[in-house]
Amino acid sequence: MEGRRLSRLDYAIINFDSALRTVFGEPQVTERANPAAGIVEEGSMSEEERRLSGCLMRVNHAGEVAAQALYQGQALTARLTEVRQAMEGAAREENDHLAWCKQRVHELGTHTSYLNPFWYTGSLAIGSLAGIAGDKWSLGFVAETERQVVKHLERHLDRIPDQDAPSRTILEQMQKDEARHATVALESGGVELPTPVKALMGIVSKVMTRTAYWV
Repeated sequence: MEGRRLSRLDYAIINFDSALRTVFGEPQVTERANPAAGIVEEGSMSEEERRLSGCLMRVNHAGEVAAQALYQGQALTARLTEVRQAMEGAAREENDHLAWCKQRVHELGTHTSYLNPFWYTGSLAIGSLAGIAGDKWSLGFVAETERQVVKHLERHLDRIPDQDAPSRTILEQMQKDEARHATVALESGGVELPTPVKALMGIVSKVMTRTAYWV
């Protein structure tokens, strides 16, 4: 028997559940194992090095909270079913990143960003607006977001202490996933965004990352 077609209200309820899980609970992940499972630190880190790793992983966790909201917002307003399904699939993989970063943040003895509810709400609004603009622009927004995330992760990989093999392994896997998400978004019909929009996205990203580093 054919399943019931979900309404906009259904998607809104699902989105609200996802928001609660993302910000306050445990998100629904895929079957992928944490890539850092069984990997140990290569030598002891100093207190300063451990603090640095903790702050960087807190930033990456906040970024995944924002990414989850972006995808959920775009899925909520996507016009084509295949685009919505692509967004939801990417969101599930982003949940893996969310769980991995959260676990590593706690292992490093620090906390996730206190502003996560703000990051989620703001990103949900941005994602919804991107979806309203049209699927090709929404997919282009995904592609550009993921490109900027890949560059951001590259900078963090350069800063992570050499001994912190678990964090490095997680970031390397995230980088591969984000690059693939960008490629899929373009192949699904995404278009290149105007240069001013890309620049504005970069500014917003810097504000979030610099704030989440401390708070």
